[in-house]
Amino acid sequence: MAHSILIVDDEAGIRQSLGGVLEDEGFNVSSVGSGEECLRAFDKRLFACVLLDVWLPGMDGLETLERLKAANPDVAVVMISGHGRIETAVRATKLGAYDFIEKPLSLEKTVLAVKNAIRQRELEAANSDLQEKLESSYAMIGDSVPMRALRQQITFAAPTAGRVLIYGESGTGKELVARSLHSQSLRAARAFIEVNCAAIPEDLIESELFGHVKGAFTGATQAKRGKFERADEGTIFLDEIGDMSLKTQSKVLRALEEQSFEPVGSEDSIQVDVRVIAATNKRLEAEIERGTFRADLFYRLNVIPFEIPPLRERLEDVPLLIAHFNREFSLANRKAPKEFSASAIERMQNYHWPGNVRELRNTVERVIIMHSRYEIAADDLPILSGEAPPASSYNFDSYREAAETYEREYILRKLAEADGNITRTAELMGIDRSHLYRRMKALDINRS
Repeated sequence: MAHSILIVDDEAGIRQSLGGVLEDEGFNVSSVGSGEECLRAFDKRLFACVLLDVWLPGMDGLETLERLKAANPDVAVVMISGHGRIETAVRATKLGAYDFIEKPLSLEKTVLAVKNAIRQRELEAANSDLQEKLESSYAMIGDSVPMRALRQQITFAAPTAGRVLIYGESGTGKELVARSLHSQSLRAARAFIEVNCAAIPEDLIESELFGHVKGAFTGATQAKRGKFERADEGTIFLDEIGDMSLKTQSKVLRALEEQSFEPVGSEDSIQVDVRVIAATNKRLEAEIERGTFRADLFYRLNVIPFEIPPLRERLEDVPLLIAHFNREFSLANRKAPKEFSASAIERMQNYHWPGNVRELRNTVERVIIMHSRYEIAADDLPILSGEAPPASSYNFDSYREAAETYEREYILRKLAEADGNITRTAELMGIDRSHLYRRMKALDINRS
């Protein structure tokens, strides 16, 4: 469906010329000559983008912009002006304008600005939807004493600015806790930036964390913002911090102490206001003894320590988790939720789950996909030993279905061996990381 554009300019010639060009580009175009008419137009319909002149009779463009964004915060607005001043452009940007174009207008530039503004709005909307889905996916499931205590701890710690260090075995849900801390914090409306310290090559991690300027190293063809800068006023989650090299640890320590850093290749410092949450499956005290982790960084991070209980210590939560994942994967695969028999639930409760919640999640997903029967009996469950049943144990209608099922099971096993780390999984399989990503996407494998 074509996007609707509203041109607001008191010059009829500009309205006509711009309207013709935008219609040729496939947009539905309307035009008015004043700010008052602009607001009345929005009372009747919504527009994807507004081209708004600064200098208008009566209500000027800046006042129109302010009132328009107050009533329609998601609309994309491109300001145009024949008397461009920096102060005007700055104020328009603060009021929510996407871009500011000076007259005489370049039709090509104006069309590009409109397309980019709409694209940006759509990306923001998609990201908002994704965030809502993520928050739903990462719900804290469990009514055991350890889980109730964990939720209470999150409630106490979330509104503060204190740094948090999360310890938990692989698969226990460290990212879930980090996201919960962020979503309940005063920074919830700002960015949550995740960094898997184990997945980024050593020669790239400094650039990933702190960014770089153009020409800083071979291949740096343009400047890049780092994770710390992107997390400004928000939260950065340093996952698997125990796998970070000593060299990188020293740079992170300085960034924490000074709340500033220099991008690679730059001598200019960038000030940030970032809350740091770190996580590890290693005992950092032991790593300090081995000389692989800095004690001063540990004490900087370990202001509020969290310890996530493994699933074997809260087996009473298994039925709730089964029900949650049953609904999630049934919906994702357009199937009716299964009925897990009492014997199946008992068997899953009696298992020690070395892969923790991640292993349970993968088990339920496998059952939902591979079994057509409504009721799941104990014998329908994979052999709960860390290994999935061989693909040959299933009946297939085609060779392609059998091959894809085997490949999917193989990738899931390797992911479990690598604790969900994509780089390690690719190494175990002897393939490129990009190839693994493509196969996971083709086989609908979610990284969990």
